[in-house]
Amino acid sequence: MGAPGCVSWRCWLYEAWRRGASPDPAHASRDPKDLRELCRLQSSFLTMAPGEKIKAKIKKNLPVRGPQAPTIKDLMHWYCMNTNTHGCRRIVVSRGRLRRLLWILFTLTAVALIIWQCALLVFSFYTVSVSIKVHFQKLDFPAVTICNINPYKYSAVSDLLTDLDRETKQALRSLYGVKDVPEGKAQKRREVRSARSTWEGSPPRFLNVIPLLLFSENEKRKATDFFSGRKRRINGNIIHKASNVMHVHESKKLVGFQLCSNDTSDCATYTFSSGINAIQEWYKLHYMNIMAQVPLEKKINMSYAAEELLVTCFFDGLSCDASNFTLFHHPMYGNCYTFNNRENATILSTSMGGSEYGLQVILYINEDEYNPFLVSSTGAKVLIHQQNEYPFIEDVGTEIETAMSTSIGMHLTESFKLSEPYSQCTEDGSDVPITNIYNAAYSLQICLYSCFQTKMVEKCGCAQYSQPLPPAANYCNYQQHPNWMYCYYQLYQAFVREELGCQSVCKQSCSFKEWTLTTSLAQWPSEASEKWLLNVLTWDQGQQINKKLNKTDLAKLLIFYKDLNQRSIMESPANSIEMLLSNFGGQLGLWMSCSVVCVIEIIEVFFIDFFSIIARHQWQKAKDWWTRRRAPPSPETRSSHQGQDNPALDTDDDLPTFTSAMRLPPAPEATVPGTPPPRYNTLRLDSAFSSQLTDTQLTNES
Repeated sequence: MGAPGCVSWRCWLYEAWRRGASPDPAHASRDPKDLRELCRLQSSFLTMAPGEKIKAKIKKNLPVRGPQAPTIKDLMHWYCMNTNTHGCRRIVVSRGRLRRLLWILFTLTAVALIIWQCALLVFSFYTVSVSIKVHFQKLDFPAVTICNINPYKYSAVSDLLTDLDRETKQALRSLYGVKDVPEGKAQKRREVRSARSTWEGSPPRFLNVIPLLLFSENEKRKATDFFSGRKRRINGNIIHKASNVMHVHESKKLVGFQLCSNDTSDCATYTFSSGINAIQEWYKLHYMNIMAQVPLEKKINMSYAAEELLVTCFFDGLSCDASNFTLFHHPMYGNCYTFNNRENATILSTSMGGSEYGLQVILYINEDEYNPFLVSSTGAKVLIHQQNEYPFIEDVGTEIETAMSTSIGMHLTESFKLSEPYSQCTEDGSDVPITNIYNAAYSLQICLYSCFQTKMVEKCGCAQYSQPLPPAANYCNYQQHPNWMYCYYQLYQAFVREELGCQSVCKQSCSFKEWTLTTSLAQWPSEASEKWLLNVLTWDQGQQINKKLNKTDLAKLLIFYKDLNQRSIMESPANSIEMLLSNFGGQLGLWMSCSVVCVIEIIEVFFIDFFSIIARHQWQKAKDWWTRRRAPPSPETRSSHQGQDNPALDTDDDLPTFTSAMRLPPAPEATVPGTPPPRYNTLRLDSAFSSQLTDTQLTNES
């Protein structure tokens, strides 16, 4: 049976059905729309070129790829089949559950190792490498600050300290049996006796402000007052100022003093295992209180002049004098003098190493003018520092003794550290929230002392005497601040325990110079040269000194570079962006045989396509919900057959699909009617066929 005008048997089937002759009930379709679509598809397929037919078949058999995948499972399957990371592909293509499980474990382990190694690379990115370079060149000579250990001439300051010295002598006599301190004659130590018989003249003033106490081992919370000789009960905290590291011996008796606030309800007692420390600390507190009220000009005049302190001077083989030194007044060391300071026109340098090319000075110490209660050693202090640094002579100064020649050899080390994010150092202190009260460059010590002095002004209302004054502040004294000593000690204890927050705020400087010192001593002058040398020095200093010099009044100091090798310690970043990316690539290639392109692919699949599928599903659900909401309710209508009750003529309102279009469902088990069919040109199938194909139209019958 031929099928003119149709290119396939499905089209012929549709043509036969349209004419009313059912060729084969088993292949008859119930929906004429499906048959028309099949005919159109078959016609277009048969008219394709051979290459296009192959592409169409491949496209039909392959799964849907990439973001067009309908589900996340299909997307993951497509990724594992097409990615270059071999572990993911083996999970899909492996046969057997055991192999697949092993490949899943291997792949997850490799991913975990990659994440771990990459995290280590990121966390170790801000590390530094240290390089040490040694240069041999002409070096700038550092600034050298020299101070006499005794700050003021005792003859000039004795009028201010008369009452304090008198009470100190009487306390020593009462406690230790010392009769005459200046002459150095002392008796054996004896117990404290009634103080009323030992005090001379008016009642003590300083011992009433800060009473000295003697503690016995057997009596706790009780002490003997030096002034009254009576035992008193001690309330408040008792702080023992002794070393926590090493104890030579445990003393049976302790000496201390008590500090109280204004209302005397809150007190703290400080005890010392040595009576020397207790007396000197007690004397120092009163000394600072007295000197804080003396004008600066008067204190400068009471201290040592440059012409008096410096007897001779040589630098780099050339003679120098007091004009090469700059005055620096220290509250606790009096007049100090700095050689090669920043105020000089040019900074001196040296081109040779050795003691002959450094600084050589002879100092006049004048032991006769020493305060016997304030200092217990004889000599001078020297500090080597940069020109723009503040000389913390009391912290890091080197002591030189009399009748000795002290040689100090130097090695220069310059350090450069990286700032944030590599370390917590600061370039110039501008990022530290502490006001620099020193007229010098930033350093860690300057920051700590500035912080403490600022806290002192805030808490106690006055500044501590040994440090510079903050703006609009005054030094502490009894008249204006009666309880400043108690406040100072309490604040200092909090500072040592790091409760003020200064240690957490202050930062170390990123660049600094440090001189490593090697000190050697020799007896000077020798016995052979003592007579003529002292006579010459006495004659040279005849205008400044009105007495004959002896060797215990003199000290010789030599400061020089041992060699001109400058060592530079420099920090540099250990990693860079290029090295970090290379390390990432090495880890990816080692564990997953992956590259940067694979990483981009993972980002695309797991972050773009993954969320695209989810968003598409959510959008479709939202559209369906909106459509159902806006669709008006319609009454159910009963379907009616047109023409004969032929099941093949029933129309289906469902839209055809590609799957239903490629197959013909079997016809229902129905008997062919026995009556002859009516004329098909009289049938009206408007609902089933809204339009009729041009190649299936019937000719008009007469």
